[in-house]
Amino acid sequence: MEESGETRIFCDYLIIGSGIAGLFAALKAAEDGEVTLITKRKPEECNTSYAQGGIACVTAQEDSFEEHINDTLETGAGLCHTDVVRSVVHSAPDRIRDLINYGVGFTKRGEVGEDPEEKHSGDFDLGQEGGHSRRRVLHSGDITGKQIVDALVARCREHPRITILTDHMAVDLISSRHVRWQEENCCLGAYVMDRRTRMIKTFISKYTLLATGGAGKVYFYTSNADTASGDGVAMAYRAYADIANMEFYQFHPTCLFHPQAKSFLISEAVRGEGAQLKVRNNGDYDRFMERYHPYGELAPRDAVARAIDNELKCRGEDCAFLDITHRSKSFLKKRFPNIYDTCYRLGVDMSQDLIPVVPAAHYCCGGVKTDVNGCTTVKNLYAIGEVACSGLHGANRLASNSLLEAAVLACNAVEHIRNSRMSVALDHEEIPDWSSGDAVNSDEEIVISHNWDEIRLFMWDYVGIVRTNKRLERAKNRIRLIRNEIEKYYWDFLLTPDLVELRDIASVAEMIIDSATSREESRGLHYNLDYPANSAGGGKDTLLRRPTKAILWKE
Repeated sequence: MEESGETRIFCDYLIIGSGIAGLFAALKAAEDGEVTLITKRKPEECNTSYAQGGIACVTAQEDSFEEHINDTLETGAGLCHTDVVRSVVHSAPDRIRDLINYGVGFTKRGEVGEDPEEKHSGDFDLGQEGGHSRRRVLHSGDITGKQIVDALVARCREHPRITILTDHMAVDLISSRHVRWQEENCCLGAYVMDRRTRMIKTFISKYTLLATGGAGKVYFYTSNADTASGDGVAMAYRAYADIANMEFYQFHPTCLFHPQAKSFLISEAVRGEGAQLKVRNNGDYDRFMERYHPYGELAPRDAVARAIDNELKCRGEDCAFLDITHRSKSFLKKRFPNIYDTCYRLGVDMSQDLIPVVPAAHYCCGGVKTDVNGCTTVKNLYAIGEVACSGLHGANRLASNSLLEAAVLACNAVEHIRNSRMSVALDHEEIPDWSSGDAVNSDEEIVISHNWDEIRLFMWDYVGIVRTNKRLERAKNRIRLIRNEIEKYYWDFLLTPDLVELRDIASVAEMIIDSATSREESRGLHYNLDYPANSAGGGKDTLLRRPTKAILWKE
């Protein structure tokens, strides 16, 4: 079902976000309840649609759950929650079967052309990516995420219990702070803006699931969709949910470096098929990854991104290069049809030319603190997918574990709701509609665009791949001033979609800075030149708790 013209809407499940986590949860929840799913733009415009590599799952006979678990723990640099890792890895085959039943088609063996080596057993053509000791990444060509989203959206649209509201963005969660509620902090729904009319609607739900994805737009260079502005983390923090490990932002090592290519990834699977990373050296090209990590090009992403960053800074170069010219054109066109076509349109023939690449902000390993069921510290509020920090990824995410986590936590969250049924004894009439107070239309939109650009630039320069205490201090000083400016603007003027996103990005930026400042070590994705490299084992999660204070209305 599509759209609704009501301004006060009731539902069993309110799902905010339309990536794999939100869509998967909607289909599961619709089995026994009414679901309203809101998405900022079209449901296809999400980070999942950008995912190329695939979804990790043990399917080959020579692979094992223990090896997948160990690879995840090793990559996570001592901060993974082992019980969560085990649960997610063991749940993977069931969630793959669900996806196939929903219409997702994964590439089968023999469909990508010549490959004389029998590299694995089983029905699927499995890719290998950084940090994996085996080939275990199921894929659908090189547009796995798009295929998943297309299939799940089609199923959701035909389901009579699912209503999809496009061009709707959440402004804030409705929680106990909005009513005279003296018991446990709980979520009651959300205030949601219709982007077309600017009207803010009141959504009242029994259960609210945040599936808003990541926050890549907090950085100047990112592989993320334009919708990835960290709204879920910011809203959860304002609702007094715990936030964890925001310092661990993953930078994908190989984003295409081309003036006409916006946020286009060269999948890690290209390195899994033998591509080598090289840098320019006096007219020649030198391979360098073997000097940085024993796994070479298939090292975990943090190691590869730092290696590229260091090589470029030391040599004064703008980009590195991927060399996969040893593979045939026919193989590349079948295995990576979208990547090959995109590069070819831009003048790069993967079978003959080196591909220019640079790192870009890619994935937030921190987020709203949850358990393996997506439960947050706010009653009846769940977080699933990239917005959540479940403990699976630790200090660094293993490649292709993201889509897996999203599917597993989405299913677990709905099952947890189904089994617990934690109702709130509250008269819905006590929940107020949105009030804009004395706010007026703004004639100073330049404030929004200027602050947006400044945040993204200083986050890239000061809180990027390599950090120092001095850089973090500079970033903190800047974000403190900008946030004060944004808050004043927020109270004085009527809300716009850009203002909502700017406020959320500023909030997330400050969380990343504060978390990075509090971690006095280098671990995983957090690399600070003022501290030594990863310490063996140990380590603690970074926890952000909003201090209790007097509650103001238009938060």
